[in-house]
Order: sequence, then structure tokens, then C-alpha cells
Amino acid sequence: MANTSANAGAAAPVEGEPLTLTVNGQRRALHVAPNAILLDVLRDQLQLTGTKKGCDHGQCGACTVHVNGISINSCLSLALMHEGDAVTTIEGLARGDTLHPVQAAFWEHDAYQCGYCTSGQIMSAVAVLADKRIGHDDAAVREAMSGNICRCGAYRNILAAIQDARSRMGG
Repeated sequence: MANTSANAGAAAPVEGEPLTLTVNGQRRALHVAPNAILLDVLRDQLQLTGTKKGCDHGQCGACTVHVNGISINSCLSLALMHEGDAVTTIEGLARGDTLHPVQAAFWEHDAYQCGYCTSGQIMSAVAVLADKRIGHDDAAVREAMSGNICRCGAYRNILAAIQDARSRMGG
């Protein structure tokens, strides 16, 4: 009995590998399974559920986040590959009560229907607008956004929102 009470105050053993990320500007120290996917760590451990799990194969774009300023499909990336990286999710775009210009344009242009793909669409659109190699014409934007699927078919409104956000951002 004495052995049990002596161990009662001991901390539970930490499971998994250590991982430190800066997520939406906040440094986070975690322990994750060696095979943990970044998407699952964001959703399950950090409770950032705005990033969606869609196809789980990198084909729909619902899981798009930015890592060190580059958009990636978080469902295809092992979390441990991102030691020390800066990750931005949809929750990290707004500044307080002020929406990011792309978020505001999506709202105003009704560029969502069911909303499932919206966070991935917005994260991809922010990256497209930041990439100076991508043309400003509608065809170039459509091509750059082609990795994001909207099952509701709101593509016309998504394109309008992106182009509106571009003008708001001075591009």
C-alpha cells in the first residue's frame, strides 16, 4: 500500500516524441506519436478545428495551413517534420475582431455554402495572393486554386472574393 501512495503524486509518464511549434503566433510544446499527422495534432491536441479533414489524401485542400509562410496540405505532413516551424491556421488569420481581407471578401461574396472547404480555400487564397509568380487574371487564379475542391460549386463566388481581396490588399 505504501508503494501505491508513494507513486500517487508522481507525474504520469509522457508519451510520444517532443515537438515545439509556433502556432498562430503562440509557442506550443507537445508530445506526439512518431506517426502523428500535422492535421490531427492541430485538431485533436491543440483544438484548432477550423482546419478540416477532407479526403485525407491531399487532393481536396480542406486541410490547407501555412508553414513558414508556405501553404501545405496538413494531412500529408508528419507533425515531427515541423519541429520549430511557424504554423498558421484559419484561426490565426484575423487580428482580434478584424478579419483578414480574404476572410472579409469570402463573407461579402458568399464564397461558401456548406462551409466545409472554406478554411482551406481561404488559406490557399491568402498564399495565392502573396505569390508574385501567380498572374492576376481569373484563369491564373483558377489554376492556382485548382487543388481546392468545393463540393457545393461556389467557384464563381470564390474567384470573385479572391479578386476583391486582391484589390483591397493593393495588388
